[in-house]
Amino acid sequence: MSIRKWERKTAPKRVLAIRLQAMGDTVITLPYLQALRNTLPEGTQLDFLTRKEVDPIPKDLLLFDRVFSIGGKRNFKKQFLSACLLLPWLFFRRYDVIIDLQNNPISRFVRKMLRPEAWSEFDRYSPLAAGERTRRTIEAVGLGDNFLDAGYRFKPSAFDANKLLAACGWDGKSKLVILNPAGAFGTRNWDMDNYVTFARLWLQEFPDTQFIALGISFIREKAVYLKEKLGDQLLYMIDNTSPSEGFRIIQQCWFMLSEDSGLMHMSWVSDNPTVVLLGSTRSDWVTPQNKNALVFSSDDLACGNCMLETCKFNDVHCLTRYTPEMIFQKTKAFINSIV
Repeated sequence: MSIRKWERKTAPKRVLAIRLQAMGDTVITLPYLQALRNTLPEGTQLDFLTRKEVDPIPKDLLLFDRVFSIGGKRNFKKQFLSACLLLPWLFFRRYDVIIDLQNNPISRFVRKMLRPEAWSEFDRYSPLAAGERTRRTIEAVGLGDNFLDAGYRFKPSAFDANKLLAACGWDGKSKLVILNPAGAFGTRNWDMDNYVTFARLWLQEFPDTQFIALGISFIREKAVYLKEKLGDQLLYMIDNTSPSEGFRIIQQCWFMLSEDSGLMHMSWVSDNPTVVLLGSTRSDWVTPQNKNALVFSSDDLACGNCMLETCKFNDVHCLTRYTPEMIFQKTKAFINSIV
C-alpha cells in the first residue's frame, strides 16, 4: 500500500475518494466514508470519483459534496479518455488528500496528475475482506480512526418506498424479508426449491412476513418461480426500482437471505441483518463486516473458496450440503439473538 500521511495539525480543505468498480464494490466504501465524513470538521469538503454505472447511490446520499463520474463502461481506453476529460474539473477542486480505494492504472493516474499533499492506496490482494481493506486505506491517510457507520441520510426525493411496496402487494404491516438468489455462477447458487422451502418454514414460524424479490432482469426467471410458489407472500420487484430506490427499500427490510451479489453488500453496509450463502466465493474477500451477519462459506472444505464458475466435482457441495431446514433453524436463532 502506497501512503503519504496527512501531517498537518489543521484539517485538509478538500478530500477526494476514488472507487471505480462494480456496484457492490462501490457501496462497500459508503459506511467507511460516512464515518470519515462525520470525523472531518464542517469546513472540509469530501468528494467522490466513481463510474457512471454505479453513481446513483452515492449521488442520492447527503454524504459527498460532489460526485464525479467517468464514462466508458468496462472499456479501459474509453474510461481513461473520460477520466482525462474530467481532469480539469478535478484540478479546479485542488484536493489536499486523495484516498484511492481502487488502486488501478486510472485511479493512480488521476492521483498523480492532481498531486495531493497526502494519499493512500487500496490493498488489492491481502486475504482480508474488502470492507476491512477499505477501512484500513481510509485510516492510513492520517485523518483519524475509521469504522463502519451506516447512519446515511438521503436527499429529498419524490420516491415513496411505501407506495411502491404497496403497489407490489405489501399489506403495510408484515415484516419484509428479501430473498436474493443472485449469485453470478452455478457454484454460487442455492437450489431454488430450497428458497421456497425456507420461505414456507419461515412463514409457519413468523406468519407476519412477506418476502421480496428485488433487483434486475438477471434473476427474473428465479423471481418468477418464487412468485409462482409463494403467491401473495412474495412481492415481485424485478426491474422496477433504480439502484438508489432499491437501496432505500433495503433500509426498511427485516433481513436478507442472499447469495454473493451487489444487493447483499447493500444490505450489510446498511447494517441490516444479512444471511449469506457464499458457495465458491472467497469468504476472506467478501464477508460482511457488520455485526449483524451470518455467513455460510466453504472455508472448511478442501476445495473451498475455489472461485470456479463450474464445480469440478459436478456437485457444488459447498451449497448442496446446506438444507433449507438447517438454514431456517440457524437463521431463526440468529435473528432472535439480535432482536
